[in-house]
Amino acid sequence: MTHRTLFALLAVVLPVVSSCAPAAPPADLVLRNGKVVTMDPAHPEAQAIAMAGDSIVAVGTDAEIQRYVGSATRVIDLQGHLAIPGFIESHGHFTGLGASLTELNLMHAHTWQDIVDMVAAAAKKAQPGQWILGRGWHQEKWDSPPPRVVAGFQTNDLLNQVAPNNPVLLTHASGHALIANAAAMKAAGVTASTRSPAGGEIIKDARGRPTGIFVDDAEGLIRGALRKYQAERTPEQVHEDFTNEVHLAVHEALSKGVTSFQDMGESLATIDTIKKMVDEGDMPLRLYILISQGEATPQNEAALKAHRMIDYGDGHLTVRAIGEITSDGALGSRSAWMLEPYSDDPHNTGLNVTPMSRIKQIAEIGARDGFQISVHAIGDRANRETLDTYEAVFKEMNLDSDTLRWRIEHAQHLNPTDIPRFAQMGIIASMQGIHACSDAPYVIARLGEKRAREGAYMWQTLWKSGAVVTNGTDVPVEDISPIASFHCSVTRYMVGTDSAFFPAERLTREQALKSYTLNGAYAMFHEKELGSLVPGKWGDVTVLDRDIMTVPADSILGTQVLYTIVGGKVVYQRQENAGGS
Repeated sequence: MTHRTLFALLAVVLPVVSSCAPAAPPADLVLRNGKVVTMDPAHPEAQAIAMAGDSIVAVGTDAEIQRYVGSATRVIDLQGHLAIPGFIESHGHFTGLGASLTELNLMHAHTWQDIVDMVAAAAKKAQPGQWILGRGWHQEKWDSPPPRVVAGFQTNDLLNQVAPNNPVLLTHASGHALIANAAAMKAAGVTASTRSPAGGEIIKDARGRPTGIFVDDAEGLIRGALRKYQAERTPEQVHEDFTNEVHLAVHEALSKGVTSFQDMGESLATIDTIKKMVDEGDMPLRLYILISQGEATPQNEAALKAHRMIDYGDGHLTVRAIGEITSDGALGSRSAWMLEPYSDDPHNTGLNVTPMSRIKQIAEIGARDGFQISVHAIGDRANRETLDTYEAVFKEMNLDSDTLRWRIEHAQHLNPTDIPRFAQMGIIASMQGIHACSDAPYVIARLGEKRAREGAYMWQTLWKSGAVVTNGTDVPVEDISPIASFHCSVTRYMVGTDSAFFPAERLTREQALKSYTLNGAYAMFHEKELGSLVPGKWGDVTVLDRDIMTVPADSILGTQVLYTIVGGKVVYQRQENAGGS
C-alpha cells in the first residue's frame, strides 16, 4: 500500500477528528491559523490543512489538525490569511507565455508612438538583421489614434523609419493580428501583389500597398520568415531557449497562484520535450496540454494515440484533448465570425479561419481516439457553427455528449437562441472573465448595444442555464492573474474604472471561485483529484493575503499570493520567511 493510499483510507475512515484523538501518522506539511475555503459543501470552511506526500489527509480546526504534527512536519502559520484550492488556469498558452516574457511587452502602451519608441530603443541594441519581437498592442486601447489608419489599424510607416535594418514583428494582444515592418515583409517575400490567404487578410491601403497588418491566417506569411531565421540556431541554442521560456512560464504561473494550467495547443514535438522535463523532475506546475489542430489528421492518428497520457509524472502532465481549433478570429481585429455585420464595419462579418468541414474531421478523430475536443469561437456565428458541428458528430457517431466534455473556448458572443444549447449538449463554456472588462470599451461599437446586451460575455445566464463555466486569462493575451479575472467576474468593471459592463451578468464570489477551481478541474477530468480541499485529493493550495470572498470589491485587485503549493510542496513563497515555521 502506498503512502498516499494509506492516508486516503484514513481520511475516509476519520473525516472529522476530535481534538482529543490520538496522534496520527505525521503529515509533511500543515497549514494552520487561517481561513480555509474548501469548496466542499459538506465542510465549506476550516482553519487548518494537513498534507502528506502529494495529498490532503485532513481538514479541520487547529486543534483537530494538531495530531498530524510530528517532529519533521513543516508547519506554516497562515496568520489568518485565506487558503483556497489552487487556481486552475483553464485557458492559456503555456509556451506562448514563456516566449512573451522574452519579448517587448506592449500591453501597457498608451499610444502607438510609445510602441514605436520601444522598437527604436531595441533597434539601437540589435545587430543588423536581428528580428525584434513584441506582443500586446491593441489599437482600441490607446489614448489617441495613430497618425495614419487604414481599415481601423495603424500602418508600419513609423516602424520602417526607426528600424530599417531589423525585421519587426509585433503581435496584437488577441494573437489574431500582427504588424510587420518593411524589412520583415521583405524577408517574407510579401509585395503589393501578394494575395490574402484563405482564413486571413493582408490589410492594404487605397493604392493596394500592404500596410504591415496581417490578420489571422495571413500572419503565417510573416511567421514563416521568422521561423526560417530562427532555424539558423544550433540544436543546443534551441533547447536552451526553450528551457528558459518554460522556466519563465512556470515561475510566472506559480507566482500568480496557478497550480494547474490548461495549455491550448502544442505540437507533438513540444509535448515530447516537456515530457522529458517532467521525467527530470523539472515541472512543479501541473500541465493539461491540448494537441494542436495541425497534428490531428487521419494519417497521424497513431502518433496522436501514442501521445495520449493521463496523470503522467505523478499528475504533472496530462494529454487527452485536441485544440484549440480556431473557427474564427477575434473581436479586436474584427475577425470574429458574426451572424450579422459589425456595427462599425457594415461590410464585414469576420472570418471563418478553419473550414467547418475540417473542424468536423478533427472532432471525428477525437471521438474515435478518446480525445476531448476544444474549439475557439468568439463570434455568434462561430459559436453556432461549432455547436451545430458538435451536434452532427454526436448524432452520426451515436456519442454520449455528457461524458465527452467537449468545449468551446471563449464563447464570447452568443445569439440568445444558442445559449441553452451548452447545457443541453454538455458543452463546457471555457470563458475568461478578464476579457469582458478588457474588451468592454469597444464591444458596443463593434456589435451595437442590443447585440452586446443580449449576447456578450453571458456568464450568469450560461451559469443559470446549467452550463459548466470555467475561468482563465488566455495568457499571454492578458496577464496570467486569477485575481484580475476573479475581480472582473464579480464586478464587470471596465478596466481602470468602476463602471460595470452589463452588471446582470456578474458572477457571485462563490461562483467565480468555483469557475477557477472545481469547474476547471471538471474541464480537465480531474474533479476527483483537484478543485476542492478534501481529504484524499491532491494537496494543491493557494494562500492569499486578502480574503477575496469578503473584502470590498475595490480591494480585490491588490491581493497578493503568499504561497503556492502543488502536491503538498511549497513551490512559490512571496517572502522568504512569510508565515513559516
